[in-house]
Amino acid sequence: MPTSLKLKEGDKAPDFTLPDQEGKEHPLSGSKGAWVLVYFYPKDDTPGCTKEACSIRDNFPQFQKMKAVVFGVSVDTPKSHGKFAEKYALPFTLLADTDKKVVLLYGVWGEKKFMGKTYMGTRRTSFLIDPEGAIAKIYENVKPDEHAREVLADLARLA
Repeated sequence: MPTSLKLKEGDKAPDFTLPDQEGKEHPLSGSKGAWVLVYFYPKDDTPGCTKEACSIRDNFPQFQKMKAVVFGVSVDTPKSHGKFAEKYALPFTLLADTDKKVVLLYGVWGEKKFMGKTYMGTRRTSFLIDPEGAIAKIYENVKPDEHAREVLADLARLA
């Protein structure tokens, strides 16, 4: 199954509403007026995803200083997100896309290969959305331990 949509920088970010780790609904449009990082990741509490989340956590004061909102999105459940957020003291919101609507909408769900196996999953991709709701930057093939600093450098340049 190919990705359903190929977004480009400058496109309006597709709106969505997803529940967080406590079941509270978060519409993307509710963050209009702020810079928003929507980062899609494959799975809670796995090595690369933990490294990425902890890097964002460790740099979170700088995101707050720039008044940027951070949403981590995966197809895991709110309960899984809750355990992951608690285990690593994640100060930002994790959103549960259990029906895969948003990963398909953003074109980040697709075929992946790992250790000789091919399967469908979330490709580690992030979208930096400007205060007007347009996609300012798309990050593909994200390096988990460098990503937060890369986004902050772009925020400093663009904001």
